[in-house]
Amino acid sequence: MPDYRNLIGGELVPAARMMDTVNPATGEVWARIPASGAAEAEAAVEAAGRAFPAWSALPAVARAHFLRKVSELFGRHAEELARLETRDNGRILRDTLKRDLPGMAYLWQLAAGQCLDAVKGDTVVLGPDTLGLTRREPYGVAVCIIPWNSPISTFSAKAAYALAAGNTVIVKPAEQASASVLRLGELLAEVFPPGVLNIVSGMGEEVGDALVRHRGVAKISLTGSTATGQAITRASADALKPMTFELGGKSPNIVFPDADLDAATQGVTVNSVYTGNAGQVCVAGSRILVHRSIWDEMLGRIERACAGLVLGDPLDLATTMGPIVSAGQYERVTSYLELAEKEGARLLFGGRTGADVVPALPGGCYWVAPTLYTTEDNSLRVCQEEIFGPVAVAIPFSTEEEALAIANDSPYGLAAGVWTRDLGRAHRFVRDLRSGTVWVNTFRQMPPGLPFGGVKDSGYGHDAVLEYTREKAAIIQI
Repeated sequence: MPDYRNLIGGELVPAARMMDTVNPATGEVWARIPASGAAEAEAAVEAAGRAFPAWSALPAVARAHFLRKVSELFGRHAEELARLETRDNGRILRDTLKRDLPGMAYLWQLAAGQCLDAVKGDTVVLGPDTLGLTRREPYGVAVCIIPWNSPISTFSAKAAYALAAGNTVIVKPAEQASASVLRLGELLAEVFPPGVLNIVSGMGEEVGDALVRHRGVAKISLTGSTATGQAITRASADALKPMTFELGGKSPNIVFPDADLDAATQGVTVNSVYTGNAGQVCVAGSRILVHRSIWDEMLGRIERACAGLVLGDPLDLATTMGPIVSAGQYERVTSYLELAEKEGARLLFGGRTGADVVPALPGGCYWVAPTLYTTEDNSLRVCQEEIFGPVAVAIPFSTEEEALAIANDSPYGLAAGVWTRDLGRAHRFVRDLRSGTVWVNTFRQMPPGLPFGGVKDSGYGHDAVLEYTREKAAIIQI
């Protein structure tokens, strides 16, 4: 059983306490990770602070050289890291190996190419003898808090841009799935100068809280739940740190009768909420809005698509949907199944839970079958609250105005999908949907290079090179 260690100041450091990590597909403890606390947080902030002056002073092209090394490392270790992540969080191997890791190699290359953007400023002629200019500067020590549903991808999206901008970084992975990021830390210890990149695992209320409260931390970026974002805001209020939050979602996925229904069926099922990691996706299109004229046809299509899903060992490339990540998350998802019944939502299919869903893996208890409810009442809690599992609600509509009203009737605003061949309608919904991203005739494409963030309770800001810099103004009298 491997014991993983923190990366602090260029060294792999064991924590005073360790905790187990569980394979959610089998229920087996397979590794131990650091259960870090305030002492490890303090050490990481000190190390990152010491490294900041030299790292931020490097020419942009020199920082880019380090980032390209990381891209090459992903190419050499892709399969190892993908298998670790799948074992740790239950996301199917065909996703981690074929989709995530190749994309991350490209992302680090892209971030390397943007290092120069972080040092560019503007000039303004204020008068015949006066020149104004701006310069971009890194914040300092950036803390990046990442979730368990896609650790390496989120690690890369934050750390690559923060480092490109000249910050030093501390990554705090989720306690439910830290192993792949800690292993990546072992590899990256040979890439960056000591203290430039640090990785500290542990419980959020212990090491995470100590990090966000620390006055040596200058910037915070979180991908996680809305509740976590609120807790971090309260904890860090005394220091007034700039923050980037990508939080929860309850994304509408809207199907009009003129859509390509084959593509829409794929887009509202396996590309949206019945995903490789069992709907544990922040942008999951868990509110499926369907025009009444195609209601019966689309529901039939959705049910047939879900009947073809293969639940099983996530390391098997034939598997198309994995388990829920942990006992706590499993209890949360199953509680919403009970709530949907109490609220009067109609179960169309699914609703099965537990080890019997995948009898070939009797030790794995965190299984939830693909589940769909129907209702005409968008005010139900199962329509308003993020479930974070393979559970969706279908809601009928009759007009564009009704669809838009239902879609925007949510505390969240992370993403939305629209399926239509009507170009004017597509543009109207892109304009009027209150969400950070709108997909038209596709879903869950998040290419590097485009901003990704939310509005309302889904957060603010996005991970990009310039988001990890601040502008300084200078006025020069000749």
